[in-house]
Amino acid sequence: MTESGYTVTGMVCGHCAAFVTEEIERMAGVTAVRVNVDSGRVSVTSDRDLDVADVRTAIEEAGYELAVADGRGPREPSSG
Repeated sequence: MTESGYTVTGMVCGHCAAFVTEEIERMAGVTAVRVNVDSGRVSVTSDRDLDVADVRTAIEEAGYELAVADGRGPREPSSG
């Protein structure tokens, strides 16, 4: 299992958390999603490495923005 953490901006309530959770849970390999609206933190457990671009797309589909992907999961490749 892989656990990845993200900071999402724009969430203010339980409905926001539900939208984000629903979109991320649709991703292949995701086994659990935990959202803390107060901190903006989203923790995702999966049975494979997740592409940050795919996570970003899921979050944007929910209507929010990915601000930070932490160091526990895979990151987007750097350009330099």
